Amino acid sequence: MRGIAFLTLTRAIGLAGALAGTAVPGTASAAEPKPDFSIKTKWVEASVFLDAKIKADPALAANCLAEGKAWAQKNRADADKQHKQDPDLFRNAWSYERKYDTRSVIDGRYVSIVRADYEYTGGAHPNSSSDTILWDKSAGKRISIRPFFTETADNGPTLKAMRQGVMASLTAEKKKRGAEDTDASAIEGIEPKLLKIGPIALAPSTDEGKSSGLNFYYPPYAVGSYAEGEYVAFVPWETLKPYLTPEGARIFGGARPKEDEDRRQ
Repeated sequence: MRGIAFLTLTRAIGLAGALAGTAVPGTASAAEPKPDFSIKTKWVEASVFLDAKIKADPALAANCLAEGKAWAQKNRADADKQHKQDPDLFRNAWSYERKYDTRSVIDGRYVSIVRADYEYTGGAHPNSSSDTILWDKSAGKRISIRPFFTETADNGPTLKAMRQGVMASLTAEKKKRGAEDTDASAIEGIEPKLLKIGPIALAPSTDEGKSSGLNFYYPPYAVGSYAEGEYVAFVPWETLKPYLTPEGARIFGGARPKEDEDRRQ
């Protein structure tokens, strides 16, 4: 499953401040855990972090860490090449950070992970991108959400229903933030295609072992201005009930927990 990552405004300010030697108190950058993999040279730093739940699963941890290492090494190679061409761009070391965070574990089998990337290469603020990963513990591999739906064709009924739910969720959240008129065209640009609708994770539920629906993640600029920060759209499983396979019907149920509604990640 593919997607994009998100970055809160305070997290962005904190990271930028730390890189400039002026860390902002109370931000997430103030105290980071030890990375599971890191590269550090005079002009580039790259770190990869796995959360505790991921590290408790050897196969999942190995999969994520291998991907993270390759990502960090590519960024170092790119920075090395750029440094040779224009050393003046590196008055401060370029910084890259990738975090793998467990979003939910459904039926003890399906693990939804949000993979958040941050980078600062000397601009006005850090940039962010992301993906979501769905891991099948039984199969020991990454999968998509396709097995939960009877069809997932581009512009098909399932994806159209997902898009409609995403639009409603984003519109309500923008209204709550007082940003409903900032960039309506950005929301309209979301496409009813599995690889274009945004990163998807199985949302937790008030029913143990179930998923209450799907969370969709959008970074700054994706559906609004940078100042608005990231958005998480929620589509309840009931909206998608007509399109569920037997496996989908088995894992979905219950309601979205209040703590999930309050999260922006």
